[in-house]
Amino acid sequence: MVTSNPVLENSNNFSGNIRTRLKKRTLLFRYLAEINLIFGAWYLYWRITNSVNFDALWLAIPLLLAEIYSYCGGVMFTIGLWRPVERQVKSFDKMTPPLPPEKWPTVDVFVTCYNEPTDIVEATAKSALALDYPPTKLRVYVLDDGNSKAMRAMTEKLSLEDLQSPLLQQEADRFDGERERLINRLKELDRLAPDLQAAEKFLQSDAGNSSHSVVRFLAIVRQFALALPPQSQNLKERLNRERQLLEEAIYQKEVELIELARLRYIARPKPAGKPHHAKAGNINYALFEADTSGEFIMTMDADHILEPQFIKRVLPYFYTYDLFKGKYESNRVGFVQTPQDFYNLPKGDVFGHSAHLFYGPILQGKDGMNAAFYTGTNAMIRREALVSVGLQHFSDDWAKDENRLYEAELIGGVSSISITEDMNTAMRLHSSGWKSVYHNELMAKGLAPDDLSSTLKQRLRWAQGTIQVLVRENPLFKPGLSFWQRLQYFQTMYSYFSGFATLVFIVCPIIYFFTETVPVKSYGADFAIHFFPAFILNRMTFLAATWGIPAGEIWRSEQYAIALFPLFIQAVVSVFTNRPIKFQVTPKQRQAGIYVQLVWPQLLIFVLTILGMLWSLFRFATGSLEYPWVHLLNAGWAIYNLSLLWSVIHASMWQPPADA
Repeated sequence: MVTSNPVLENSNNFSGNIRTRLKKRTLLFRYLAEINLIFGAWYLYWRITNSVNFDALWLAIPLLLAEIYSYCGGVMFTIGLWRPVERQVKSFDKMTPPLPPEKWPTVDVFVTCYNEPTDIVEATAKSALALDYPPTKLRVYVLDDGNSKAMRAMTEKLSLEDLQSPLLQQEADRFDGERERLINRLKELDRLAPDLQAAEKFLQSDAGNSSHSVVRFLAIVRQFALALPPQSQNLKERLNRERQLLEEAIYQKEVELIELARLRYIARPKPAGKPHHAKAGNINYALFEADTSGEFIMTMDADHILEPQFIKRVLPYFYTYDLFKGKYESNRVGFVQTPQDFYNLPKGDVFGHSAHLFYGPILQGKDGMNAAFYTGTNAMIRREALVSVGLQHFSDDWAKDENRLYEAELIGGVSSISITEDMNTAMRLHSSGWKSVYHNELMAKGLAPDDLSSTLKQRLRWAQGTIQVLVRENPLFKPGLSFWQRLQYFQTMYSYFSGFATLVFIVCPIIYFFTETVPVKSYGADFAIHFFPAFILNRMTFLAATWGIPAGEIWRSEQYAIALFPLFIQAVVSVFTNRPIKFQVTPKQRQAGIYVQLVWPQLLIFVLTILGMLWSLFRFATGSLEYPWVHLLNAGWAIYNLSLLWSVIHASMWQPPADA
């Protein structure tokens, strides 16, 4: 089961409700980063001015451009980690001063699904219903974009089971008791109506034995009576008004009893010839066309199991206590993102799904600059923020194309211009002045793809969607974003162009093995003096930034960042050539098979690299190798490349253990 961060859980030993502090070892990281950037710039200056091989510009220029690209990416990555923050928060029910439960906000949980197995969605829905929050203020919606009969039947069955639970039976008894008291009071009013003096005493009674709801309605009656003009202040009018309000109160209790069902099913119509906008359209339909009204919305993928305290751990960020007014008020926090993790990872994390680097130093750094990303699941969003920003962008789109009016219910909330709707939605919220929070406490775990085919589909969607946002809504030119927010968003988009630089880095040793063409004029002591200090400092800086994350996980992340270079190139080409790109749901069940055909570019490079090394070894053995030390240096470079590429090649052939 998911375990919470113990530091955050023991977070009541501080004043106030929220505490934000700079992450440990940040000053060490900054010191190393400054030196690293200086040495990196020194190395690049030397490369540009002293080491370009003008006899092989066809190779020297691409390598130099790849190194410049990597240095610029490193600068942005370093700046992004400059101010990582750690947050501590008191649970919603332990805030000081306390917020009365009757003033707690309503929360809608959106479980988005398409074609997932019903048992997976059922487990997610059950964990959502088990959230530690007042049942009358919590609604769970299964948003079935596939409109499956089996999914509907499962939801209805689970909803009935929930209604029969002791928690909801207790609420039903309470509503029924309040309704019964209101009915009795109405009967008493009808009985006393002929006796005006007794009725007067009845109206003046304090209803001490009545429920809170009854007292509230009687208070409204008396306010109304006092507000009548003198000529209308007669007992009969007051009796009629009290009777009317009692009838309304009885009806309201009946509605509340009916509305006690917390689990609902929503399947949107998908007429042919009309854009549907995938997951974004699914959520937006629930926002605008379905009967949802929660003040806050939790978006959850269909395969995630939630911790019961989720809501209480994130809601405090949305409120600020006003000392002058003596009450809590809503602030400008638009959403709170929490980490994502998985409970089905194979030993060694073959497919590189562990993301403690992203859901750690990276998001903490973005949080320190009010640029935390919304990642589509395990997040709480303020409905007001999502709807207002969504409608403004819909208005802008409609002004450009009136035909978009027919998509109003599908594009007015979550962004629909990209298949990575989550990141673009966060960028729009930030540009409209809403703030974000990253709460680094693990409170939900899901299913990760456990085959290479599904993994590559997921990574390709992320890459294509991110580049789509860059093309259609470039953060560098988007009004409302701060400089640091622009930099954070652009750095993420910029990183997906790395496939081209990676291709240059991994083919250079191969070219040298077979042709002895060198892109760098000097491979001697001059090269070593400039390259190795910069390289060592780069690794030390990265180690300081990722302190606490297992070394194996960091290495796996680095492997996939390099080994997926064909996928990144494909993503860039597909977006810039306007090829049709469809949202593909990541399969939740293992797709059986061997997927070597999916990694043929990596396999080709791998084989050519080994053949090149063998050819150099053969030439060395026959005494025909002219520059053995340069071959040895390229061999070291090649072995490093092989170790990176092997990750995805191994994953293409990996099969779960027979006893799994």
